[in-house]
Amino acid sequence: MNRLALFAFAAACAALSTSAAAQFAKPEDAVKYRQSAMFMQSQHFGRIAAMANGRVPYDQASAVANAEVVAMVSQLPWSGAYGPGTEGGKAKAEIWKEPAKFKEHSDKLVAETAKLLATAKTGNLEALKAAVGSVGGTCKSCHDSFRRE
Repeated sequence: MNRLALFAFAAACAALSTSAAAQFAKPEDAVKYRQSAMFMQSQHFGRIAAMANGRVPYDQASAVANAEVVAMVSQLPWSGAYGPGTEGGKAKAEIWKEPAKFKEHSDKLVAETAKLLATAKTGNLEALKAAVGSVGGTCKSCHDSFRRE
């Protein structure tokens, strides 16, 4: 993905996320939005994990490009897409019962994906493997607490 396209995509997503709550006319729209963000994030993270696990050849440019998407998309669903009245999908009710705990998890994901991006930029595959493990652990921890399978 070239830098201009990535920048345009990031700008569009940022503009959309700032008023996300106002955009959801129906609760199911919020559910679709957050599920779409999580799906997209998992697809790009999976590409990095495949490199870290040796399933595909390591390519620093690809790792960075995918980490940029993961870091940006990790910021999207928290504003409005989990607001009051948006229950549903695979989200457990605990999200709305324990909002402070859920926010801790979402903040940790944003922080870990930013570290993943910084690590991808170094070109150090061993460090990337550790960062992938940290992000994966963060995802699992949140899913264990807040996601129905």
